[in-house]
Amino acid sequence: MAFIDSHFYLECRRPTRPRHGAHGQADPLFDPLQRLLITPLWQSLSGLFDLNGRLGFVFLLISGTVAYLLYLRRRRQGDPETRSFRHFLGGRAVWLHPSALLDYQYYLVRALLHVAVILPVLTLLHPWLLQTGDVQSALTRLWGERPRLAEASWLMMLYGLGVFLISDFVHYWLHRAFHSRWLWEFHKVHHSATVMVPPTASRIHLVEKLCEMLVKGSCLALYGGIFHWLCGGTVRPYTLFGISYLVLIFNALAANLRHTHIWLSFGPRLEHLLNSPAQHQIHHSRDPRHFNHNFGTNLSLWDWWFGTLYVTSSQPEPLSFGVGPRDNERYSRLSALILRPFLVTVRKIWRALPRPRKPQAAGGLSKAP
Repeated sequence: MAFIDSHFYLECRRPTRPRHGAHGQADPLFDPLQRLLITPLWQSLSGLFDLNGRLGFVFLLISGTVAYLLYLRRRRQGDPETRSFRHFLGGRAVWLHPSALLDYQYYLVRALLHVAVILPVLTLLHPWLLQTGDVQSALTRLWGERPRLAEASWLMMLYGLGVFLISDFVHYWLHRAFHSRWLWEFHKVHHSATVMVPPTASRIHLVEKLCEMLVKGSCLALYGGIFHWLCGGTVRPYTLFGISYLVLIFNALAANLRHTHIWLSFGPRLEHLLNSPAQHQIHHSRDPRHFNHNFGTNLSLWDWWFGTLYVTSSQPEPLSFGVGPRDNERYSRLSALILRPFLVTVRKIWRALPRPRKPQAAGGLSKAP
């Protein structure tokens, strides 16, 4: 299933050895607890020690090293914010801020939501979703089988490049869609963070995550089916250490600094192609002149092409984050991050529904002679 072909999904769906009671039968209490609570939480925590996610220890270490080099450079330039590395990172005011503490909680809870809500929905929809094999079979019926190409590194890298570009392009347009009137409340969950720490990247509402998996998965299934048919068979993407080589490269470009207060600009020229941490911080800014800019994830090429690009320089801009005092307060609880977007969106739809006109009073009508 292309739309859920992820390390996290595979681990959560992998059959686990049942815990047996005194008579050799599966424990009816422990098994659901393990499947719905223990396994998802373990996957979230163990994800800090692999390379399948941006928050892997290696990527955090790389981003920390880049941050320290930036600290040394600005200290030599006499920046008053560099009196200590701890202060440069934000200190307790950022990392122990209530908004940051909420991000740490949500990072764990999202794993439970994934298993309890997203996976059942995907399983229910699976028979109607586009699959790579379906596309490949349809093309074979139309134009016959293609000669099988020998699997080579260049072919695997080409396939991986296509997956990366399509994923990034689709995410750009999904991101823009969730800034629209009817979907904004779900995306507001992400923007309601008033300080930014790396786990803020996971502060994504389950509706947005589900839409991303469905839309991106369908596009990748179409691409995969066409590519496999052209090659005469299945092609595996080129990987490094078990993950896509391009994902590895872009996560290693200090990606964890995007959701921090550490300014790292790639410069105006390079930022027409690659999305820098400073550009994503601009996207989170509450300054109206920064609104609706820099929707890209890894590439800012899409922003450049479609008129939403905002480039930065090495000089940090003063920024504040969040969505305004009232909504910052409304989204300051874990339950609100999950439930409030549904309530507000339903209210918006209700108010937008056409209302029947009230009939005029009989006395206000003139009678025909």
